[in-house]
Amino acid sequence: MNIQAQIDNSWTLFLDRDGVINEEIVGSYVTNWDEFVFCEGGLRALGQLSELFGRIVVVTNQRGVGKGIMSIEDLKNIHQNMTAQVATEGGRIDKVYVCTALEDNDHNRKPNTGMAIQAKEDFPEIDFKRSVIVGNSISDMEFGKRMGMHTVFLTSVRKPFTLPHDLVDEQFPSLQMWVKSLVVQAVE
Repeated sequence: MNIQAQIDNSWTLFLDRDGVINEEIVGSYVTNWDEFVFCEGGLRALGQLSELFGRIVVVTNQRGVGKGIMSIEDLKNIHQNMTAQVATEGGRIDKVYVCTALEDNDHNRKPNTGMAIQAKEDFPEIDFKRSVIVGNSISDMEFGKRMGMHTVFLTSVRKPFTLPHDLVDEQFPSLQMWVKSLVVQAVE
């Protein structure tokens, strides 16, 4: 499905964080702002996405808080700095939703859909059929499909899937490369 031509400011973009916005520390956690490094081209990509999408929200599992590796204050500080930096570069993140639970069956922990439901409560105009999830794990893709979203898988730290795939509509090496595909499609 070619959604690029359909995207306008009535659409919502759901973004995972680690490996999508910032470099993922494989096998560990980003525990403070000093460890947070934006993915190459990520800030520019977020600026371009802010022009295309009416809403941009982050939905992120952060089990490190539940494990006691970092505090909720550390996590809030990371997200305040992240959203401020994105805004400084001309982009926008409307809200960050976080699940710190350890249990996989927690309603907010992706692939469960609690964070999507919270976003809809905060922004009633969200239409999941007019939404895209960009993530780099299969749980992100399952989260999106459960809500009827278009799914974009980033191969930032994982191998690509063979397409077509039941959970993955498109895949790219990075957020920057996906945005380039949107801009190219918009020009054509």
